[in-house]
Amino acid sequence: MRRKLWSWALYDWANNGFFTPIQTFVFAAYFARSVAESPETGTALWGNMLGAAGLIVGLGGPLLGAVADQSGRRKPWIAAFTLLCAVPTVLLWFVLPDPSWIWPALILVCLGTIGGEAAMIFYNAMLPDLVPPERMGRWSGWGWGMGYVGGLLCLLLALYGFINENPWFALPRAAAEHVRIIGPLGAAWYLVFALPLFLWTPDAPSKGRALGACVRSALAQIRDSVRDVRSHRHIVRFLLARMLYNDGLATMFAFGGIYAAGTFGMTPKEVILFGIGLNVTAGLGAGLFAWLDDRVGARATILVSLAGLILPGVVILLTESRTVFWIFGLLLGIFVGPVQASSRSWLARTAPGELRAQMFGLFALSGKLTSFAGPLLVGWVTLLAGSQRWGMSTVIMMYILGALVMLGVPRAADIRPPVQTKE
Repeated sequence: MRRKLWSWALYDWANNGFFTPIQTFVFAAYFARSVAESPETGTALWGNMLGAAGLIVGLGGPLLGAVADQSGRRKPWIAAFTLLCAVPTVLLWFVLPDPSWIWPALILVCLGTIGGEAAMIFYNAMLPDLVPPERMGRWSGWGWGMGYVGGLLCLLLALYGFINENPWFALPRAAAEHVRIIGPLGAAWYLVFALPLFLWTPDAPSKGRALGACVRSALAQIRDSVRDVRSHRHIVRFLLARMLYNDGLATMFAFGGIYAAGTFGMTPKEVILFGIGLNVTAGLGAGLFAWLDDRVGARATILVSLAGLILPGVVILLTESRTVFWIFGLLLGIFVGPVQASSRSWLARTAPGELRAQMFGLFALSGKLTSFAGPLLVGWVTLLAGSQRWGMSTVIMMYILGALVMLGVPRAADIRPPVQTKE
């Protein structure tokens, strides 16, 4: 029992070998500072790329999830999309610090983002089959917490193994090999730590249907879900709220390293150190709030977490002090994990069993349908205002709007009878 659950949770750890060092901190900052012509241009290009990748995942997610519902098994989909993420990530090694490598870098990270995000649709859908409702909050939270620990250790390995002034493994610095190695390192991290999921976590049984039949049934399933949308209006409202605040989170992750480097002049080493600190506080928050989720409910946990993102976020935008930026940035990190973990547990408790993967496809859609808007807003506002602070202020507005919509979302216990749970 424990082995299958920890093996499932370890995939969050593995997945962050891409999202933390590549999409958020090390490679994102390297792209903006060394590959693009300027930090502002790099910010805009990075935002456009993430927006395009998110839109692809969002539009394809519901169909993929519905196909998985019809076929039964989740692991083959997870394996395919894991490889789609890992292979382009390895190839980031070849991206030199020169503007001629802008488009190869953007295309590779775009493919990696599609693979990593799509794999999470099927990974998330496995949770209700592995644990009863009264323990979903803690396992969802522990999974997110392990993701932050994995990201933290990967950053530490990158820092002390390659980037520090006296690294364990010295690489030539003239062509930024000591930074570019993060591509192969992140891919290896992802592949190695994903293995326990495939070895020890049981999959849903196959329904023995051909792929063509699954696709036809999936399209009919989506049509029926749209026709009966009123019976799922609570989920629609929740997905709208998540669409807003998750866009804020995704944008913050995408531009966290770029903002630290551009506004506060942080070096790659300092960006990594900040990323390490942020992962520590985020991991602690996800683990601690996991218990709160099971006690007071996912909805309440999400609302508390959004307040914890808004207030420190405003201070970060207004301050000129690096010290204040560090303090409130780390404080903000405490609330990053809980809002994501509790979103997953809320839907896991309320999604109809026969539509579970489709609902998690819509979950991905809610995080990706307008995901181009956040990065585009940050990119264009940054360019027009000539200030990253003004660009990042759009993130706070997304949190506020998401919280307002979330106030109208019911508790899971008010949707269907609870099973030994206070949610």
